[in-house]
Amino acid sequence: MPKNFKTKVFYRILDANINRAKEGLRVCEEFARFILNDYRLTANLKNIRHRLKETLNRLPIEKFRLIEERDSRRDVGKGIQGKELQRKGYLDILMANLGRTKESIRVMEEFAKLLSQREALNLKKIRYAVYEIEKKIIKKIKALRNLK
Repeated sequence: MPKNFKTKVFYRILDANINRAKEGLRVCEEFARFILNDYRLTANLKNIRHRLKETLNRLPIEKFRLIEERDSRRDVGKGIQGKELQRKGYLDILMANLGRTKESIRVMEEFAKLLSQREALNLKKIRYAVYEIEKKIIKKIKALRNLK
């Protein structure tokens, strides 16, 4: 690995995945808050979002450079749309955003290994926390369906 691996590409990858993970968590948080009306799940998701922010803040990167290296206009991936516009209901929104969150955290975890093994491990713990809360949310949804 070259000494100066923190290139424009490196920052663009981190920036895109930081934004994607935080946005995905926020959508899930709103689902737990307004759709499930569940204080505990909402608080847990908010806690995960804050843990993610704290972990990212400890990475030895130039914070402003994340934005400086962003190239939204020429991003070749921005026009790709798979099932992004297809949602059948609230559950589809939740599942898409849980998936988006887990995938983004995994990408950050891999690239963080170039900077800090400790923070890469923290990102792994956060990813597993998302797996656990996903399970709790699905359990809550199934319980609510059984009440009807």
